[in-house]
This record gives sequence, structure tokens and C-alpha cells, in this order.
Amino acid sequence: MGRSRVLLAALASLSLALGAAGSAEAGVGLPPVVSHVPTQDKVVFITIDDGWTHDPEAARILLEKRLPVSLFLLPGAAAYDTGYFTALTEQGRATVENHTVNHPDLTTLDAAGKDAEVCGAGERLAAVFGGKEPRLLRPPYGAVDDGVRAAAKACGVKALVTWTYDFTTWSQTPPTPQLKAGDIVLLHFTPTLAADLRRALDAAKAAGLKPAALMPQLKAAGVL
Repeated sequence: MGRSRVLLAALASLSLALGAAGSAEAGVGLPPVVSHVPTQDKVVFITIDDGWTHDPEAARILLEKRLPVSLFLLPGAAAYDTGYFTALTEQGRATVENHTVNHPDLTTLDAAGKDAEVCGAGERLAAVFGGKEPRLLRPPYGAVDDGVRAAAKACGVKALVTWTYDFTTWSQTPPTPQLKAGDIVLLHFTPTLAADLRRALDAAKAAGLKPAALMPQLKAAGVL
């Protein structure tokens, strides 16, 4: 664990706590939290979390349709069958992003705990998939405060990405919303992923939208 980045995150959090109660200065310089991308392009963003269920049918859809998707993976979920995900990144249009190591509510952790979860996941994912550490973080449960943003910045994160709509089937299939340009769709690597993905793609098509890669659109929109 990098002691300097823990110190950086701790100092940033302390500064926020001391001077920021209601202050407009509180979040200045911290990575943004994005639940919708401001864009005029007819695009929508498909994101898939966790990684525990490696459904071949879902992979087939992603590869055959050449869908640009962001995979917010837990290192442990990806590690037991890395080939499932490397096929998506090398043969398809998927990118791997950060979802922490153990999926905790980051707002409940101290600076060292945040560092272990965020920086630790980035380092492990970079080691597995090669290349640079992910620059996008999906905070588990969408739980974010300025302390989490400060810790994310210390780990090199450029934006914290939540979502506009969750299409995941949990105990029952959720209602299908009417998607708009810039919406971020949340899915999970569950046994229903293939069906959930088809439902999301159908909703996008009905709205006249196409899936797009997230990072380039964040840059184009001036979010990063």
C-alpha cells in the first residue's frame, strides 16, 4: 500500500471536513461523479459490474455485435477465468474499469481502507490485463462522498461513474425505462445478463440510440 497516497487522501478528506460544510469549494479539484453524460450524440453507455458469472451467451452477444462496453470488474471475480474477459477486451470492444477489491461501501472506510480497495483493485487489474491501471471507478452501491472522491484521485481515478438506470434482473425484472442520449445503463454479470443485455439494447434501439465507448464521450463532453 502506498503510504504517500494514503496520506494524500487523508489530508484531502481532512481539508474537506474542516472547511467544507456547505462550501462551494468542497469538491473543487476532485474527480467528478457521473450518472449521465451530457451529449447531443445519439448514444447510450452499457456498463457491466462485478464479474462472478461468466455466461458464454452474454459474451457471444458482446463479441458478435462488437458492442463498446465498460466492465467494472472485481479482481477476484475476473481472476478465476481471466480468458473470459480477455476475449472481450482483445476480440471485442470492452474496456476494464475499477470496482474495488471487495465491493465495500467506501464511505464507511478510513483513508487506508479506501486506498486498499481502490488502488489495490487498479493494481491487480492492471497486472491481470496488462497496460495502465483503470481510470474510471464505479463505487459499490453508488456510495460516494468527497472523501471517496479524494481517495479516488489519489489512486489516479479520473471520474467516478454511477448509472442512470439499472437493467439487472434481481428478484424480478425491473420496468424498462425510456432511455435518453447520454444515459448510463447498469448491468451485472449474473445468470440473467444475456436477457438483461438484450432488453437494454432493445430499449436503446427504440429510443434511436447506439451504444458508445464511455471514456471518449466523457472527454468530448468536457467531463474529464
